[in-house]
This record gives sequence, structure tokens and C-alpha cells, in this order.
Amino acid sequence: MNDVSSRAAAEDVAALGGPLSLYRARLAAGELGPDPAQALAVERLQALWQRLRGYEPPPAANGHGFFSRLFVRRNPEDDSAGPSGLYLAGRVGRGKSMLMDLFFATAPVARKRRVHFDRFMQDVHIRLHKEAGGDPIPLLADQIARESVLLCFDEFQINDVADALLLGRLFEALFARGVIVVATSNTVPDDLFKGQPGRDAFLPFIGVLKRHLELLVIEGGQDWRRERLMRMPIWHVPADARARAALDAAFAELGGESVAERRFLVMGRAFVVPRAAGLVARFDFAALCETPLGPGDYLALATHFETLVLDAIPRLDPQRFDAARRFITLIDALYDHRVKLVASAASDPDGLYSEGDGAEAFRRTASRLIEMQTPEYLALPHLT
Repeated sequence: MNDVSSRAAAEDVAALGGPLSLYRARLAAGELGPDPAQALAVERLQALWQRLRGYEPPPAANGHGFFSRLFVRRNPEDDSAGPSGLYLAGRVGRGKSMLMDLFFATAPVARKRRVHFDRFMQDVHIRLHKEAGGDPIPLLADQIARESVLLCFDEFQINDVADALLLGRLFEALFARGVIVVATSNTVPDDLFKGQPGRDAFLPFIGVLKRHLELLVIEGGQDWRRERLMRMPIWHVPADARARAALDAAFAELGGESVAERRFLVMGRAFVVPRAAGLVARFDFAALCETPLGPGDYLALATHFETLVLDAIPRLDPQRFDAARRFITLIDALYDHRVKLVASAASDPDGLYSEGDGAEAFRRTASRLIEMQTPEYLALPHLT
């Protein structure tokens, strides 16, 4: 058995003991370093794992029918039909997504879903749009509860007042149906939607979260994502199959396992990120700079993601000046917001566009690309 097979077999055995066993196995293998805050978080996840073994919402919690609801007796202080979930908060790079990976992989329930919170909200709005007449929230909650006993949300954050008003009723209904929620966020519940118009109407939802999810703030410690960036090569020349494999590995290591399309509204139209995992986006150069995108798209990318993995930056010439101009605009946005760039390219930055119209303007971009590879830049926090 080779090393890869041996590791997979060992992890399969560890997974049977829940996230704590898997975490300890990775510590023993040297893949993780000691971290007291992470250790506490994985203990809490292990306790939830224990409560979920054999868990199935009672029939009355599924929300089907008038009489099933009429005869359910609930504690008025607890309108949940299942065990409390968990809300993991902490700054970027504290390992929240890694801990979620361990928990979700081992969660002992068949009906489970892990999804970026933005993607979940897009799905909610699509489903609500299809409902005609009446109150759609109970029906939507029934659908979600039938599909998933466990919902795991990456990057829980509220940015829209319409979502803020919707979520209170939806989550009350989900908790009443026995759905268990685990979420990661850079923001504690009390600071969600802080300073935004209409926040007063959002406060009841914060109360719902605090009643049904145990809050654990992962403080101190090392920024594991930044540590990984510091260790890995981030500019690969040439842009060949070997470089693509290196970028695949970087995307998986920095972003985690939950990969999905993300959409953002920019000036009334959709800007699509075809592959995103956590705070890491993946693009080919052609899709990002040889299509009619503009500063608003690049700003959305730079503010929502802390790392961009970019494949196959070519040598550019005056015949491709539109692509060069877009690339300059892209790098300006990434640099201004301290986004980290992992890329493959046909040459070092100085050789990407050295002659012709716009070559002088590109020299600043080349200088920025070189600076973006330095430890000093990689240590800077992302600016949203």
C-alpha cells in the first residue's frame, strides 16, 4: 500500500470516531500544529457529533399538517425540535473551514448539506420565486427539512436588508422542524448586519441564532491560511500541466472541499465566479480578462475573496491590448484590497508585456505582481 492509500485508510478509521479522532490523527501526522482554540472547537464539534448519532427529527417536527403541529408540546423557551447547533466565529485563517471539513465528513446523518451561505440564499430566492400565493415560508422550510437534517454554512454573513427580514422566519421554521445548523463566520452574531439600514428589524433573527446555536469564538493562534501561502510557490512559469496541477493543489489547500459557483450583482447584471471555495476564487485568464468585464466586476472579486488562483496568464502584445488593459485593472483592484494571487504564467511579470502601446503603464503592474509575491505583502490582512 502506498503512502497516499495508507493515509486515506488511516483517515477512514479515524473518521469512525468523529471529528476529534480525525483531528488527532492529523496532529499525529504533523499536518496540523497544536492550537488550544482549535482543540476546544473540535471538542464542541465532537459533542454535537455524539448528539447526532441516530438522530432523526420526530414526525411532528417535520411541519406537515395542521394536527401534527397542534398537538406538539414545546417548551416556550425553546422552539427547537432538535439539539443545539454550533456557530464558529473568528478572524480569517483560524482554521474554521478546516474544522467544518472534519465535522461534515464524519457527521453521522445521511441527509446533510454543506453550502456557502451566499449560495444558500440564492437557492432560497429561486425557490421563493417559484411559489405562487399564500405564505411560502412554511412550504420552503418543509422542503429544506426533507432534504437536510444537518445544514453546514460556510462564511455566514448578511449583506442585504431583504435577506435580513426573510431569515428570521425561515430559520425559526427550520429549527422547529428539527434541522441542525452549524455555521462558520468572521462575525459574531451580535455584529451581523451592524450599521446597516433596517438592522432593528433584523435583531429578532440574531436572537433566534443565539437561542439555537452555541457560539464559540476561535481566538488567538496562528493564521493557518497565511502560513500555507507563505510556504507555497505562488508564481508558476511556464503555464503548463505541472503548473496547473500545482494550482489545483493550492486551490484545494487554501479553499477547502466545498467548491461551488458564486454570483454577484454588478450594476444590474450577474458577475459569475465559476469556482469558489470559502474565500478563494479560481479563474482562467481568458475568462477573466478576455471577456467584457470591467472595474465593477473586479471590485466584487477583490472585496469578496481574499485569494485568487489564476491560470495561464499569457504573454501579451498590442494586438491583445484590451486583455492587457483589463489585466491592469484587475491587478489594481487585487492590490488595493490586498488580495493574494496564486498564478501560472508564460513568463515572469516583467516579461508579460514589455513592448508596444501600454507597455509603460504595464511596468507598474509588473512591479505590483512582484511585490505581491513577497512575505511582507502576503502578511497583509485582506481589505473588504
